[in-house]
Amino acid sequence: MRTVALIDYGAGNLRSAEKALRKAADAVAATVEVAVTADPDAVARADAIVLPGVGAFAACMAAVEARPGLVEAMTKAVHGRGAPFLGICVGMQLMATRGLEFRVTPGLNWISGEVRRLAPADRRCKIPHMGWNCLDGADTAAMFAGLPSRADMYFTHSFAFFPDDDADVAAWTDHGGRFPAAVMRDNLAGVQFHPEKSQSVGLRLLANFLEWRP
Repeated sequence: MRTVALIDYGAGNLRSAEKALRKAADAVAATVEVAVTADPDAVARADAIVLPGVGAFAACMAAVEARPGLVEAMTKAVHGRGAPFLGICVGMQLMATRGLEFRVTPGLNWISGEVRRLAPADRRCKIPHMGWNCLDGADTAAMFAGLPSRADMYFTHSFAFFPDDDADVAAWTDHGGRFPAAVMRDNLAGVQFHPEKSQSVGLRLLANFLEWRP
């Protein structure tokens, strides 16, 4: 049995993510246990880790750091053992070197880059960005196997993660200008959209993550 630690740090739509992960687990061949936890020992032992997030970068980073031993446990699992990691929305953004929301806030620095406010060139594109957008360039990424070309995913955010190296971008989307919709490097993955709100394609992506062996 594989254990997936869904990190509970008091931020994000945790129950929606939990429900979607459990539903996705039913679709994979292996037996998967989804554990909602902030216990460092459980996180350090987990076979895979999912970090959700909704809200401001600084507040979410502070909440993660406020859980004793949590960052160290995630780092041990992800970088020490190579456990697959998925960050969702702000959970993806926390992988960055820094966030620029309200002030400069250091992130986990797992993928070099920064989180900055979207600045659409088209004034008709409102911020926050809320709604369905298609993905570009995702066809070759393992996390997107079996999804339709230019799959539509549900977004709700005002900031996005811009890696320093475009090679770390697994998919793009456009909202008055192109920005990264997903990142991948080694055993690290992150999505700016919400797969738990993206119906069948979102569930397929989560199932792909549960079967991912980077």
